[in-house]
Amino acid sequence: MRARRCDFHMHTLNSDGELLPMELIRRAAAADHRAIAITDHASFSNLDEVIAAAARDCKKASAWGIEAIPGVELTHVPVKYIDDAIRKSRKAGAEIVVIHGETPVEPVERGTNYEAVTNSEVDILAHPGMLTIDEAELAAKNDIFLEITCRKGHSLANGHVAAMARVSKAKLLVNTDAHAVEDLSTMAFANTVARGAGLDPEEVRAALVSSPEELLKRVGRK
Repeated sequence: MRARRCDFHMHTLNSDGELLPMELIRRAAAADHRAIAITDHASFSNLDEVIAAAARDCKKASAWGIEAIPGVELTHVPVKYIDDAIRKSRKAGAEIVVIHGETPVEPVERGTNYEAVTNSEVDILAHPGMLTIDEAELAAKNDIFLEITCRKGHSLANGHVAAMARVSKAKLLVNTDAHAVEDLSTMAFANTVARGAGLDPEEVRAALVSSPEELLKRVGRK
């Protein structure tokens, strides 16, 4: 069976994206995505609202034959409050919790990567930049996916993330961090991004097929 695209990091106009959740779902379905997660940027000021808004539209996605999963990307949360934000996000209904990692192009507080990978309630550490081998090993231990990103700027560290994942046996996902229609990625483009990060064919397949299947099973969508 031909594998279809899954993307677990996307934004809508409820944070800094351009589309309603429902329109993003529709466009992803039309672009032959099997599953997406809507993970708007959030902190304590808005996490209840953005998770609930995503969930309302995600409930209707089956009409188009796509799994749409309400989630959240906890963004620039002070390290000392990350665990609290994760708890509140789960309570608010986030099925997938993404932590905005220490990307090389934003002033994310140092220690965010480490705090994220110590909490097994986290699903994905997004664009983690120059994460350490210790952090990658903790991600593997706690079954947290590391992200290879298609997003400009954030992707500067993809090769390093791939190398740390290989040594630590941490699992990878290829996500777009989509904010607009043109950010949606085909399976072919995601394959190119994964190969560009230095993944071999077996690792590419794991990141694009096996890891998404595992995450979908984790959230009860398989």
